[in-house]
Amino acid sequence: MKSIQLLCILMVCFTQAFAQKTDSDSIRTKKLEEINILEQRYKNTIERLPLTQGTYLFGGKKSEVINVLGADANIAQKTPRQIFAKVPGVFVYDMDGTGNQTNISTRGLDPHRGWEFNIRADGIITNSDMYAYPASHFSLPMEAIQSIQLVRGTGSLQYGAQFGGMLNYISKQPDTTKAFNFETINSVGSFGLVSTYNGISGKVGRLQYYGYFSRRHSDGYRDNSKSDYNGEAVGLIYEASKNVTLKADFKHSKYVYQVPGPLSDSMFYANPRQATRSRNYFNPSIYVPSVSADFRFGARTKASIVASAVLGARNSVLFDKQVNVVDAIDPVTLKYANRQVDIDNFNSYTVEARLLHNYNLGKVSSILVTGVQVMSNDLNRQQLGKGTTGTDFDLSKEGDWVRDMHLKTKNFAFFAENRFAITSKFSVTPGIRVELGESNLSGRIAYYDPKELPTTISHKFPLLGLNANYQINQSQNIYAGFAQAYRPVVFKDIIPSATYEKIDKDLKDAYGYNAEIGYKGNTEHWKWDISAFQILYKNRMGMTYGTEANGAFYYLRTNIGDSRTNGIETFVEYDARLSSKASLSIFTSTAYMDARYLDAAIRVGDKNVSVKDNKVESTPEWISRNGITFRYTKLSITALYSYTAKSYADALNTVKPSATGAVGLVPEYGLLDLNATYRLTKGMIIKVNINNLTDKQYFTKRPSFYPGPGVWSSDGRSVNVTLGLKI
Repeated sequence: MKSIQLLCILMVCFTQAFAQKTDSDSIRTKKLEEINILEQRYKNTIERLPLTQGTYLFGGKKSEVINVLGADANIAQKTPRQIFAKVPGVFVYDMDGTGNQTNISTRGLDPHRGWEFNIRADGIITNSDMYAYPASHFSLPMEAIQSIQLVRGTGSLQYGAQFGGMLNYISKQPDTTKAFNFETINSVGSFGLVSTYNGISGKVGRLQYYGYFSRRHSDGYRDNSKSDYNGEAVGLIYEASKNVTLKADFKHSKYVYQVPGPLSDSMFYANPRQATRSRNYFNPSIYVPSVSADFRFGARTKASIVASAVLGARNSVLFDKQVNVVDAIDPVTLKYANRQVDIDNFNSYTVEARLLHNYNLGKVSSILVTGVQVMSNDLNRQQLGKGTTGTDFDLSKEGDWVRDMHLKTKNFAFFAENRFAITSKFSVTPGIRVELGESNLSGRIAYYDPKELPTTISHKFPLLGLNANYQINQSQNIYAGFAQAYRPVVFKDIIPSATYEKIDKDLKDAYGYNAEIGYKGNTEHWKWDISAFQILYKNRMGMTYGTEANGAFYYLRTNIGDSRTNGIETFVEYDARLSSKASLSIFTSTAYMDARYLDAAIRVGDKNVSVKDNKVESTPEWISRNGITFRYTKLSITALYSYTAKSYADALNTVKPSATGAVGLVPEYGLLDLNATYRLTKGMIIKVNINNLTDKQYFTKRPSFYPGPGVWSSDGRSVNVTLGLKI
């Protein structure tokens, strides 16, 4: 970097001197090539967030910024192990290879649709319902993304309840140098992949605009796993004055995924591409509208307010049985069995106001960030509808819903964090978040006593945190943090699935803390971030066994106990310039996790069994991604090896797979990817991706609920080609 800075200074000095000389003579000029500057533009694919950005305070927190534009990665199918390769400890749940959803987690948390994160798009919350179903069913096309911000768990005070922290997808910004700009990115690949993304942007006077539409089709790696996706967005940014900016944004995503069904272990090893279902479909259609305003009050104070919503539905029509139940035509009726129809209707509204103020407290420089968040959510869950006997995607049903319920939540949160610069090198940031809210369950379950159904869950938490940062020098620092967090009881935790199940009326939200300490920095050739962390997760949800006064047994959905995860996260990268046109970088992104139950019991048959000291399910001890990138002028080639250690599917740590594949060991696996990017011109690129080069047959998780218990094969070898053009 020092060499680049020196080069730029010399270029400026030379240009000024030369300009003066040309006034007196006619020496011929020679235009300098910009190839080195272009190479630097795409070199840093991982960075850290600054001290502040807008009305957010990031100082003292573990953070990563992924430069999607510069990454050699499969963006058409947004392959997470490639996009998040330089973020240590990211566990990828490969539920399907279509690129519809990003199922990831960190630090031993649950990866299902990223629901342990506070997920945002350009700062707007996209979790479907933070208090009923916090999964993010909204699906952005990765071609629309410029960068991804990840702030680990100690960011929970500023962003919200989730243990995982904040995951924010930043869209490409409008080209303000032109009135109209057009970009198209098109991909074709294995298994029938055809994808197109088309975006426009520009600036007219004080008004900036942008928009895109995206389409993607895939036949899928497995039989009966076809997928069709579309996404759209439009936005306006108006600079009302130099101190006031107004913004309106509307995003939508929708896809229909044919769900091929789970496999048993014997089926997987015989043919991982086979399907057990042909009539199962999943279809979320999500709208995310928002309006916001940013204010600047002098040089020291910024404020923002945003109102947003997550609206739409999660639809499915399934023959929802275990793998050993064959979905076949009845020889008597000559028809298939009726399928099950489930629909979740999301109505989630959020208003968030934030203020960031720089001030001096005596000789101590300080930064205060504070704000409020108000949520009003209503999830209408309609389940066990009697669907058709057909084979196509059809949500029509006969009769009433067996379950028709509402979980309504109103929640108010206040937060404040203040960074105190004790010295020029050392700062501390204490913080607090107060959550006050209530969720109310009402409705009807045909097989359940109506008097037993209504349930009220209060959310009353004062959450405290403290971050510290010691700046060793301009490019190295030590950071540490502690923050309490909680995760609300969600809809699936409080719905009895059978007549012999009961809901614990004293259910408690999961709560605990994130703690971390790390050392990060960079030199001319090296970049690193090494940290240790601990997560305490109390009141984990599960099922226990009980008996009535008459001796009848029942299963109780309740809090089963606590768990703790200790770990180390390491990122180290070495970059060397081989010549004026070539460079080479090597990195490792490796995490060790020891996640165990502290004091917990679950039901096994008619008994409660302690799982103390057992491993937490779906938490491999080691996750390691290691890559090497070679750059030569406009060409970049990256080889990535991803290793994930074995994990367990249940709290009992069952090793031998069950006949249905629902429980058992998840074997370790290693994957090799090869990606290349060639920037033909400033406005034209071509990408070639070879995913899973060795055609490794593997699976990542045995889910306990959707899309069904059993083995879900991940994709074998595939090849994709992408062409991008800006006009």
